[in-house]
Amino acid sequence: QFLFLFLLRGGRWTEQIHAMESRVLLRTFCLILGLGAVWGLGVDPSLQIDVLTELELGESTTGVRQVPGLHNGTKAFLFQDTPRSIKASTATADQFFQKLRNKHEFTILVTLKQTHLNSGVILSIHHLDHRYLELESSGHRNEVRLHYRSGSHRPHTEVFPYILADDKWHKLSLAISASHLTLHIDCNKHYIEDHKAEIRAVNIPFLKLGIQTCPTCNDFHGLVQKIMELQDILAKTSAKLSRAEQRMNRLDQCYCERTCTMKGTTYREFESWTDGCKNCTCLNGTIQCETLTCPNPDCPLKSALAYVDGKCCKECKSICQFQGRTYFEGERHTVYSSSGVCVLYECKEQTMKLVESSGCPALDCPESQQITLSHSCCKVCKGYDFCSERHNCMENSVCRNLNDRAVCSCRDGFRALREDNAYCEDIDECAEGRHYCRENTMCVNTPGSFMCICKTGYIRIDDYSCTEHDECITNQHNCDENALCFNTVGGHNCVCKPGYTGNGTTCKAFCKDGCRNGGACIAANVCACPQGFTGPSCETDIDECSDGFVQCDSRANCINLPGWYHCECRDGYHDNGMFSPSGESCEDIDECGTGRHSCTNDTICFNLDGGYDCRCPHGKNCTGDCIHDGKIKHNGQIWVLENDRCSVCSCQNGFVMCRRMVCDCENPTVDLFCCPECDPRLSSQCLHQNGETLYNSGDTWIQNCQQCRCLQGEVDCWPLPCPEVECEFSVLPEGECCPRCVTDPCQADTIRNDITKTCLDEMNVVRFTGSSWIKHGTECTLCQCKVKPFHAGRELSASYSLSSEIVMA
Repeated sequence: QFLFLFLLRGGRWTEQIHAMESRVLLRTFCLILGLGAVWGLGVDPSLQIDVLTELELGESTTGVRQVPGLHNGTKAFLFQDTPRSIKASTATADQFFQKLRNKHEFTILVTLKQTHLNSGVILSIHHLDHRYLELESSGHRNEVRLHYRSGSHRPHTEVFPYILADDKWHKLSLAISASHLTLHIDCNKHYIEDHKAEIRAVNIPFLKLGIQTCPTCNDFHGLVQKIMELQDILAKTSAKLSRAEQRMNRLDQCYCERTCTMKGTTYREFESWTDGCKNCTCLNGTIQCETLTCPNPDCPLKSALAYVDGKCCKECKSICQFQGRTYFEGERHTVYSSSGVCVLYECKEQTMKLVESSGCPALDCPESQQITLSHSCCKVCKGYDFCSERHNCMENSVCRNLNDRAVCSCRDGFRALREDNAYCEDIDECAEGRHYCRENTMCVNTPGSFMCICKTGYIRIDDYSCTEHDECITNQHNCDENALCFNTVGGHNCVCKPGYTGNGTTCKAFCKDGCRNGGACIAANVCACPQGFTGPSCETDIDECSDGFVQCDSRANCINLPGWYHCECRDGYHDNGMFSPSGESCEDIDECGTGRHSCTNDTICFNLDGGYDCRCPHGKNCTGDCIHDGKIKHNGQIWVLENDRCSVCSCQNGFVMCRRMVCDCENPTVDLFCCPECDPRLSSQCLHQNGETLYNSGDTWIQNCQQCRCLQGEVDCWPLPCPEVECEFSVLPEGECCPRCVTDPCQADTIRNDITKTCLDEMNVVRFTGSSWIKHGTECTLCQCKVKPFHAGRELSASYSLSSEIVMA
């Protein structure tokens, strides 16, 4: 068991090494910092931190003992048996901090020997419950894990399958740069991952590792190519900018102004014109008009003021005096003689002159329906349309027929600007109080009329009145679906329902007892439990093995774990390295071929599925004894393994049977080394990250979406398994461990079929992700463009796969 912790406390670095009841030998533990540092090719001493040397471990350090190392003459440190708390000095802590500051990549180098089934943390940088960077080795699951927080502040875990806890010396190096993770074990590359700048920063308080401000060795060639592409883009952009500047220079003398359009005529800024009886001006694209003020001039002799066609104000016109009446220029008058003959006169040049008659048209109405006109010798029938002739009624004024002439009349909502009603202006009923709008409304003037608009929060009853709007009844509120709506004057209030908390517009479910083991509260006191847990508060682990939920392969046994299960290979089988969760990767061990049998010299070994058999040659008598570790064991003899005191073997008719001891915690003589879950001593307890909770050996719990187990003072944590999400869009809600399906792509963290990813088919045709097609030249081969899934936080790429199907017409 080994654990290196770099803790941030009070702004200072301290280092602790902590272990319980285990044997771990550490020979070298270094941090190599900076750019391009390669172990074995020379390292700048200023960029190297030898942790074990800086800690000044010696014979006086409790729980740490110096022992011979990997090679003759080298030294190592053995961590074993007792609790330890080793702190670096203030000067050493400051040195660590200064060297780590603003470094863009670093490498962790460790040479270690770890006992079987041992688990522990190699390096951890954390503050309180937040792990910013942690490297651990699990002998229980045969994994090397790296936990870190990226620029998105979400925790990530990379898992490298490898057995370090095998009681053998191993050299381990993990290089972490701005965009790459590279793992070497015993100088062999076991894992390399290009994160495409996902690890923009490993964020640590007072320290940021991995910010890609400078190119790393792994990024150099890609950066060179990217720089060439950017130079090409820059040249093209510069050419476009030059052409745009030339066009802009030609526009320097131009002035852009807003114009106004009225009755099909366009007017420039500040231009004025007369529209009937109004003076109008174009100001900033808006027409502003005011009523025209008419002058009152003194007319010369034999002239008077009169209206002129097309003009609003009166002007001086010549007049004629005839038979005691005054006529303006152009007016006509009829006179009938004693014999009844009609004579027509017209005012011309201030004299009434005789107008020659051109004859009258025949009328199709009886004489009783004929009307004599004062300005014409010709009669007309009753109902004659005088408005069809030329009239002077302007906009907003209509022509109306009388018996013997036409007159102008203003439309409703307009008032006359002169006596003949030829020009009219709009009446502002709102300003003059000539409206009928009632309370809760606002009067808005319109041409010739007005409108009553409801105030905010009110709805219309009729054209002139409004009443309070109950948004709650009409469902026009913004309350959350788990909130109650209360109507108020001009608005409404939202209050979360019992069992929910929030401001009313957003309400979240509240569970009084909380949801344990990574569960999420989805309704009032209702928890949605993660896979593997059940109960009102997700407090009960589901035993997948005993409940029949799991069907392990016949070559494996089902082992229940908190929130999970494990199919472990049975005796006589071993995993082929594929680590299938159902145990399908378990293969038979050929004990005869590998020499792992105990058949005596007078018997022959026959390999069996899951075991072997020792048989006598035909015609011979065999003793039934066994050979184990080069020693003869008699038939029926029972012994404990020398290199594994937790396993018991027996010789049965030439066949050695070995198994692990059964742990009975009620037995006071139980071997605590073999059964750490039965150890009641305080030294075998595990301290929670918060420093307050203690776990007994054998306890299991869930912490930060990690499944943890305490065994004899050591903690082993691994990520909780999540079910496969079979949906197009998914999101990982805050505070939850597994993604959920959503329908809105704008809310999604992950898109299953990302159409921005494409494939090139066999004919070099671009295909979008999720699309299918029949392969060219075939009838039964279906191709589909799919997104390759990576671990959380990694970039997605696309490829196409082929599958043969029989297409039925």
